[in-house]
Amino acid sequence: MSGPTLPLGPRPTLVVDRTHLSRRASGIERITRELFSEEALAPLPVTGWTSRGSRPAMIREQMLRMPAAALAHPRSLWLFSGYPPSPVFAALPERSVLYVNDLFLLTRRHELNRAARLYMVPPFRLALRRLRNFLVLSETTGATLRPWIRPDATVLLYRPPIRNVFSLSDALPEEAGAGDREDPNRPLVVGAMGTIEPRKNYSGAAALCAALSRRLGRPVELRIIGRPGWGGEAETLARLPHVRPLGFLDDDEARRAIGAFDLFLMSSHDEGLGLPLLEMQFAGLLVVAPDKPVFHEVLGASGLRVPIGDPEAAAAAVAAALARPDWRREAREAARHNLARWNRQAAGDREAVVDFLGRRLAALAGGRGGEADARDPAR
Repeated sequence: MSGPTLPLGPRPTLVVDRTHLSRRASGIERITRELFSEEALAPLPVTGWTSRGSRPAMIREQMLRMPAAALAHPRSLWLFSGYPPSPVFAALPERSVLYVNDLFLLTRRHELNRAARLYMVPPFRLALRRLRNFLVLSETTGATLRPWIRPDATVLLYRPPIRNVFSLSDALPEEAGAGDREDPNRPLVVGAMGTIEPRKNYSGAAALCAALSRRLGRPVELRIIGRPGWGGEAETLARLPHVRPLGFLDDDEARRAIGAFDLFLMSSHDEGLGLPLLEMQFAGLLVVAPDKPVFHEVLGASGLRVPIGDPEAAAAAVAAALARPDWRREAREAARHNLARWNRQAAGDREAVVDFLGRRLAALAGGRGGEADARDPAR
């Protein structure tokens, strides 16, 4: 059965689009579950609109049934955190809230598959032009979003709290009885996570690992947790002897794989946030990322930023970090501090967003659904 989890009635209700929650692995789906559940948005009146079955069934819900329900229930407020909304919602700007993970649909169109270009790009562009209420995943996404939207639009930061979703331990190898990780005959294991597609730049990660192996004089192995995607990247990587694509792993399998990582590398050309960087810090790992603003925002004083486009320079930076005698312990302590910092910020974001959505619902209750609220923050 598809549709809302509860019937829509005369009471103002926040309806969260959950039609894309068909599988568990993608970051967008995880964000929807973490940030827009009934528990996360309590005490607001929240219901989810779901879809079960085929992709055509999902499209029917998104493009037909949800717009019809919105028109039939003028006191409903609609929140979209996965797919862009139907063009009908562009005519309901004060009753629509769009959560923007990133702007890759517009800024990196050459890396999209055909379905995304045809089905997602046009309604996303229209939503940015017409809607007035936006939530964003990061400060970097917010800054990138501003030139695409109305000058009077509300933009609120809503960072996800980070949980230890894989039940990782940050015990040092000697504490966990893992043996000598510094044995030069043992490969240094560099972990990565995410769908294997062009934007993730795993070819850059592989080049960095090859350069690092030459510099350290020991094997360096890149292990990637993630489904093969589009663009032929998976096939190219599978031919490299020092790369091990692990495919999609469930939580238990992922925990075991992460337990063998010596450090974690994100090589993406761009990200809205880079959630795995934070999640890997529960394992106390040194995390390495490109020298870009979003990764400075995510990692704060922890981790290591490198020039990912220059494998030799990036490898030199990683090798210098590994040469520190207590680098594993330093990485663990920095990770603990960074996770605490991030979750404090996320808790403050949640309070501001619940207050904002509560005021939007109150405006609908008072029959002011078409009016902008001059008290809205972050205009």
